[in-house]
Amino acid sequence: MTEPGERFTKVISAIDAANARDPRVVEVGGRQEPGELIYGKRMTDTLARMVAEPSECLCISARGQHLERWKIPRATYPAGRPGYLRWRRVQREHQARRLGELMAAAGYDADAIARVGVLIRKEKMKTDAEVQLLEDVICVTFLEHYLPRFMSKVEEEKLADILAKTWGRMSELGHQHALQLDLPPAVPRLLGLGLARLNAAA
Repeated sequence: MTEPGERFTKVISAIDAANARDPRVVEVGGRQEPGELIYGKRMTDTLARMVAEPSECLCISARGQHLERWKIPRATYPAGRPGYLRWRRVQREHQARRLGELMAAAGYDADAIARVGVLIRKEKMKTDAEVQLLEDVICVTFLEHYLPRFMSKVEEEKLADILAKTWGRMSELGHQHALQLDLPPAVPRLLGLGLARLNAAA
């Protein structure tokens, strides 16, 4: 991306200030940091590795992907996939709305705000290259930073399916970057198992 302007710097600072209020913390470099603040910075770092000149709207969407996520706990929706999908939809609408508010305050126009809404809601992923790219960044960030802990909480059979579905959501670019990661040794076997099951079901 070219040199950031004042409004871009302002909106990124506003996203970080909001996410700095996350009461859930993670340990980074021996320090306790707000979880979603760290997530947003990791998304930005992943995007920078994957794309030389991302658009401002894509950068804002990556940084704000989990904006204030803790305000809508997963436990407030029913267990199971339908409840999870409903929770995800509500999260996306909340994040799109809040990013729109922060962007408007920073001086962005309605077109830019609408574009970020499209990205955050993952609209037209099959035909919109930036929506697919954001999904790739999400998946690579998950694999790099969150997979090891996730593996400790999920049984292998379910984990194999999750890895296969994650792989299926990614483009070839996402696959290339994922394969460069130092992933846990069990991942290739579990991914192969999950992909085999998906192919058999298809």
